[in-house]
Amino acid sequence: MKKHFFKFSNFFTHGMCVCVIAVTMMALPVPLFAQKKGAVVELKLASIVPDNTDWSRALDRLAKEWYNATNGQVVVSVYHGGQLGSLEKDVLRKLKGNTIQAAVFTSAGLSLIAPEVLTLSAPFFIRNDRELDYVINAVKSELEAKINRQYFMLAWAKSGWLKIFSRNPVRVPADLKSQITGTVEIPVMNTAFKSMGFQMQPIDYNSVIISLTSGKIDAVYQTPAYAAPTQLFGIAKNMTNLNIAPIMGGIVINQQTWRKIDDQYKPKLLAIVKEIEREIGGAISKLENEAVQVMTRNGLNIITPTPAEEQIWYNDVGSKIAALANDKVFNRALYNKIDALLQAYRK
Repeated sequence: MKKHFFKFSNFFTHGMCVCVIAVTMMALPVPLFAQKKGAVVELKLASIVPDNTDWSRALDRLAKEWYNATNGQVVVSVYHGGQLGSLEKDVLRKLKGNTIQAAVFTSAGLSLIAPEVLTLSAPFFIRNDRELDYVINAVKSELEAKINRQYFMLAWAKSGWLKIFSRNPVRVPADLKSQITGTVEIPVMNTAFKSMGFQMQPIDYNSVIISLTSGKIDAVYQTPAYAAPTQLFGIAKNMTNLNIAPIMGGIVINQQTWRKIDDQYKPKLLAIVKEIEREIGGAISKLENEAVQVMTRNGLNIITPTPAEEQIWYNDVGSKIAALANDKVFNRALYNKIDALLQAYRK
């Protein structure tokens, strides 16, 4: 069966896109193996991640290993690159209607199921991978319980850190407030920054480069793994080397499909998913480092704030996040729980 897929840069074919990329990929589901006649459960898994990436290869392996572990009784067809929907709200609607049976979501998509998820991405709240691992281990069962009321959470995965890419160097908040910053996909992030005096301009993924080129915006917060292949760093030539917020990803299956799978197989299937979860989590740091190296070789200017300048961000921005934990922007109960965890961890 012939496959057609969108071609990215050579770098990106070895990485993964961690954000929702609004491009339609012309791809056929990966024909991993011949389907077994009379299979008990057949499911379509929708992924916004392009083909031929670490994420896509992991999903392909999941499909193959699920098939083998169930003696062909669970057949997964993986649709890469947003073929079944490039907007997460559309993918969720199809998942709910059982047009598709499983999907990969980012934090934004997961928050459509459980709004509490976005509390993990409150700006300057969780500051590094060690803190993120600590917090996730403590709260994921709570978040999964909320998601599992309607769906079933198969796996979590770290999807990178938002950083500031800008025309003019940004070291402290005042530097960014003087520029117009484009916001993409996550409305609460826009609300959070706008309430602190930043000039925010909503844009969509298709118009990031156009908006930068035309001068509609001067800066954007994005992950290095997205900035490298899209080459937005060619215009926004400065990257502030400071983590704004983590982006999470996850694989969700609808409950009606999960219930169809024979219970005897479920421990094996979950073990396979957890192994893939660990693999993807370990790959993202490497991917982001490679992205930064590629961009630096091609003219990106890395700005590393001093410890004192970092503290200004935490004081000027991070300290104001608590006021936004009002259940309209970030969940108050979960914010308080994470805050207590972080205070204890930092001691």
